[in-house]
Amino acid sequence: MVERKPTRRLTTIVATDVVGYSRLIAADEEGTLSALRAYRADLIDPKISEYRGRIANTAGDSILIEFPSVVDALHCAVDIQRGMAEINSEIPEDHRIAFRVGINLGDVVEEDGDLLGDGVNVAARLETIAPPGGICVSEIVRDAIGSSSDLLFEDLGPQRLKNLSKSIRAFLVSQETHGGPKRKDELELADQSHVRYCRSGDGVSIAYADVGKGYPLVFAGSWMTHLEKDWQSPVMCHYLTQLSKSFTLIRYDQRGNGMSDWDGVELTFEKMIDDLESVIDCYDYEKVAIFGASQAASVSIAYLMRRPEKVSHLILYGGYARGRRRRGNPDATAESEALVTLIRQGWGADNPAFRQTITSLFMPDASPEEAAWFNDFQKTCGPADNIARFREMFDEMDVSELLDHVKVPTLVIHCSDDSIAPISEGKFLASRISGAQFIMLKSKNHMIFENEPEFPRFIQSIHEFIK
Repeated sequence: MVERKPTRRLTTIVATDVVGYSRLIAADEEGTLSALRAYRADLIDPKISEYRGRIANTAGDSILIEFPSVVDALHCAVDIQRGMAEINSEIPEDHRIAFRVGINLGDVVEEDGDLLGDGVNVAARLETIAPPGGICVSEIVRDAIGSSSDLLFEDLGPQRLKNLSKSIRAFLVSQETHGGPKRKDELELADQSHVRYCRSGDGVSIAYADVGKGYPLVFAGSWMTHLEKDWQSPVMCHYLTQLSKSFTLIRYDQRGNGMSDWDGVELTFEKMIDDLESVIDCYDYEKVAIFGASQAASVSIAYLMRRPEKVSHLILYGGYARGRRRRGNPDATAESEALVTLIRQGWGADNPAFRQTITSLFMPDASPEEAAWFNDFQKTCGPADNIARFREMFDEMDVSELLDHVKVPTLVIHCSDDSIAPISEGKFLASRISGAQFIMLKSKNHMIFENEPEFPRFIQSIHEFIK
């Protein structure tokens, strides 16, 4: 008889148990077991199912779970730990049930549905060094996550773990993101509507979505956006979570970019106005406020000239009426040409050094982790030819002759040391638009970060202006 070989595969393993389980059982066996059953039924098992996990084994207080995706495993663990933290906040400390979690990506052997092998052993040992309510992951998990999550990781260094022959480098997962823990009143990607598509004037498919409730605030399309990945952005995610508390945010990806059509599309200034018009026409609002950041400020102004009856408020953030090549500055023109060449030659390369140039211009104060995220993100926004053409078009834009005709309430916000659009361009907008309000934020970044002192003022100024 031929002996059947065991089934082996590479998978993500999550091991979890209850901190101080013996003490809890000794103090109140019936109450502890009842609480565990309730947590399993109401939180843990539904989350495992939501993230496509499979419970491979349970023994007493421990659960062994398998996931086909490393990202899903991590996010499931974080959701469970956050849920338990919320539950425990209302329970006396000596009665709380806290879990600790270890996650590993490794080779396993399956026998009758159970998982065995070194991959499982590593996950189980990582779980023992996690703090109550914490999550420890192996280096291979951290590497596999890459920039797919905005969670923060603390490097614990090599760890000598019981019954393992080699040291395992471990990472402690912070349950805060780049901008801190999610608060109950903050929306996230899951709260956003499904992405839908409309046809622009020439038939190009434009992806759009909305989130939040309140007065409609349309984010005019720009380059380097992505309706879903923006929620992971170290910058944009905070704009979305804060502004969606009070407004219905309507966003779309500009043609040639993000989730809209990339290939064979005509990239011109007029087409960008068409795209904005097509998205706004998908909604039944009599009027909307428009948030035009960077070059989208010029697109917003041009749309206002085309459809003045549709716009109630105009917010121009880090914007400019004149592109680099229209400011009469030879150095700015040379910089534009060099940047376009750099994009064409290095945008899609695996080496992020090319895209780091863009990152350094947009966010000079970014942390290494934030910069790495943005370097990777840029590749997902569009092909090199499209991004280079966008850059050329933006640098040739000039709507300065339209500014005297802007007749709606306008708020101009600009960072003091912006290297993408100098503060002089923000002042130019404000001085040429009759009655425009001007706010200068002290920051070196093109788009201000949530952890900067002026960020609350930035958000508040938008609320007060539209209110």
